[in-house]
Amino acid sequence: MKPARCVKSLARVVLILSLLWFLTPLGGCLQAEHKGTAPSQLAKDLTGVWVLVGTPDEVGEPPAAGGRFKFRTDGHWLITQADPNTGVVIYHHGGTYTLDGDEYVEKVKYANKNTASLIKQTLKFKVKVEGDTFTQFGVGNPYTEVWKRVKTAE
Repeated sequence: MKPARCVKSLARVVLILSLLWFLTPLGGCLQAEHKGTAPSQLAKDLTGVWVLVGTPDEVGEPPAAGGRFKFRTDGHWLITQADPNTGVVIYHHGGTYTLDGDEYVEKVKYANKNTASLIKQTLKFKVKVEGDTFTQFGVGNPYTEVWKRVKTAE
């Protein structure tokens, strides 16, 4: 299988698994905190699948294989990364998020063994979306990153 197809296949599998996760009784316990208002344009723009491409100082291209993917739905997020050669998951963690203007707060609810130290952490960011580029600026954390929207195959 070509590396680009592997990335797309991995992204689809993780998206399906994450959706199934949130439909289970345990996932139901992790419902996002909503303020009862309609989602902002930024909230709508954040929804989707993103691949890490660098930092604001050094933006690269999406990797041909492997890569770190961030999935975001209404109030839920997860990050996953698999070894590009073996397909073994290296990182996988996620939880809920809130958005107030451009202030974005993630709560880590679950993780695999490699990122278990993140469980119960709250991470704050300033965020922006410009076209297909999402930038998060860590507030009190080192996770200032640039992500590109993953395009679906046509």
